[in-house]
This record gives sequence, structure tokens and C-alpha cells, in this order.
Amino acid sequence: MSKTKLRKFDPANYLKTEKDMALYLDACFREGGDDPAFVTAALGDIARARGMSNLAGKTGMTRAGLYKALGKDGNPSFGAVLKIVRAMGLELHVSPQR
Repeated sequence: MSKTKLRKFDPANYLKTEKDMALYLDACFREGGDDPAFVTAALGDIARARGMSNLAGKTGMTRAGLYKALGKDGNPSFGAVLKIVRAMGLELHVSPQR
């Protein structure tokens, strides 16, 4: 009997366009509820899809700083989140709850 080898799912592999990234982040905001780590992880997925070096240059942060801020135990400031989102070519919008 042969064993099936599975790879860990990585959303970054499927985030090809700004629209993909925006839809993914929007879904994570909706699904994540009040869990900032969930949204931070989503930002990390998008950052990896965009390229950490490219994003570091646009934000003025180091690659290591981005990995730390967007990593499992990361807790970026709101200012850093805004800077990162803008550097990704995305915008944050607010609407009334449904």
C-alpha cells in the first residue's frame, strides 16, 4: 500500500491579483471575528504572496520586522497594519453590520 503525501495548504499560493487579496482579506475580517491573530495571519499570507522584500521596501520596515509583525505571535500596531495594507495596494473600508 502506497502512502499519499500531502502538502500543507498555503493560501499565499492562490493570491495572484489584488482582487484575490482583497476578497481573501475581507473574508478573513468576516470570519475572524474579534481575533486579531486571525487577521494578522491573513495579512502575512498576502505579504508572502506579494513578496516580503518588495513589501519591506514600500513600508520602510525590514523583512525581519515584517515576518515578526505578521507571524504567529505578531501583534502589529494599527499604524503598521495601515501601512502594510496600503503597501499591498489595498484599502480598508467600513460598512454597517448586516
